[in-house]
Amino acid sequence: MSSYDQRVIAEFRARGGIVAGRLGGLSLLLLHHVGAKSGAERVTPLAYWRVGPGAVAVLASNYGAPSHPGWYHNLVAHPMTTAEIGADTWSVRARVAPPDERRRLIAGIAASTPSVAATVRTTERSIPVVILDLLEQTP
Repeated sequence: MSSYDQRVIAEFRARGGIVAGRLGGLSLLLLHHVGAKSGAERVTPLAYWRVGPGAVAVLASNYGAPSHPGWYHNLVAHPMTTAEIGADTWSVRARVAPPDERRRLIAGIAASTPSVAATVRTTERSIPVVILDLLEQTP
């Protein structure tokens, strides 16, 4: 994990899910996931968007890189996991949005988030949208 991610995670946890600086305008969560090949437990800070009363979406944009991020492959292999949202931790089930749902969600997210719009415009690959269905809060 990068030292930048470590700092974001520490600030997120110390401030009950709030992060300042360049990420200050985004809703962030901490996604827990298990390596598809390594089996190693990992935590990744990600921006998220509410897509219903019991679900949030995250984008596998990988900062516009030509390949999907590692966490995406990990969730495909191990979709049952946890996410820290604000001061709460949730059991979640991850699913990749099918093409029609993906297009609708990407359009809405890009319309509200200029950085996403720029990434979508400049990335040649189709950026997956992963829906995290919130199952239950955990202690």
